[in-house]
Amino acid sequence: AARAMHRAHLRIQRLAAMATAAPADGAAAAADPAACKFLELASGDRMPSVGLGLWKIGRDSCADACYEAIKAGYRCFDAACDYGNEQECGQGIKRAIDEGIVSRKDLWVTSKLWNTYHRREHAIAACKKSLSDLGLDYVDLYLIHFPISLKFVPFETRYPPEWFHDPNSATPRMEEDLVPMRETWEAMEQLHEMGLARNIGICNVGVTMLRDILSYAKVEPSMLQVELHPYNTQEKLVRFCKEWGIAVTGFSNLGAGSYVELGVATAEESCLEEPTVKSIAQAHGRTPAQVVLRWAVQRGTAVVPKTTKPARMRENIDLFNFSLTSEEMAAIAALNKNKRFNDPGNFCEGAFNTFYPIYE
Repeated sequence: AARAMHRAHLRIQRLAAMATAAPADGAAAAADPAACKFLELASGDRMPSVGLGLWKIGRDSCADACYEAIKAGYRCFDAACDYGNEQECGQGIKRAIDEGIVSRKDLWVTSKLWNTYHRREHAIAACKKSLSDLGLDYVDLYLIHFPISLKFVPFETRYPPEWFHDPNSATPRMEEDLVPMRETWEAMEQLHEMGLARNIGICNVGVTMLRDILSYAKVEPSMLQVELHPYNTQEKLVRFCKEWGIAVTGFSNLGAGSYVELGVATAEESCLEEPTVKSIAQAHGRTPAQVVLRWAVQRGTAVVPKTTKPARMRENIDLFNFSLTSEEMAAIAALNKNKRFNDPGNFCEGAFNTFYPIYE
């Protein structure tokens, strides 16, 4: 009862703050373009609003990419067990620390719990494995990667385990292990209590799952990470999170680009080709990518665009010396089509022989 009253008090405080803040859709132009350079989490920690996303960065280039990103001014890295490059990310970070460019406390490192490790004992071991690979004593943020719980695959059998339970089977497929989210969340809380994860959160869920977690959480989610771009703005979800003090990170910030090579999107589906985006970019003397990323951080969300090119790294983080007008923010938001490119309900059947919807 006391915990429920405390949560109610916190929510009243959040709603009061919202009343004097910018609209949830970020329509108001930022008075100070650099004001959105960090997100303040419920813990009081401040996370850079632009990080380097490590999804689909090859192991042969990841260490150099992380090192070059730090030299370019990045202090935030979005990693995951499933990306298969945490050792190399750690090598790039260590190189920058050894050269005196940064210290560990200057950096924000996120990792994620994979689908095969949702059981309490497996979650603890999985986090420790990621820390070992990264060469770190703690992560700043640990996220449940998907609301998908699959049968456990031992580290020595295959790591990262990916989606198939047995890829050598005559008919490989995902094999489900129905683990209650409460069990997984309590394991996340234990990781937080052990000092292995300073903040905890979840990815790829909506308000129903968030409400469920909030109903029993002793440590509430600090972060939700979901697919966000002008074609998938998720205004209600972002607003809900703001009212509950849950910070939001968007992935696939530029839309279709990451999915063209996977065969689930076409180049013509890129929001960077939208006349609205191009016109705003021309008006500000910026690239379409910078405009879309600025729109995202100005609405109060973090972004984690992926690149291995130092020039593009510098472009993607150069967002804090200009602002979009309220009309420009609204025009970009109006491009919304509720279009997801990363939807297990679509790709799992074709890629992993398993129908697995999560958003319906």
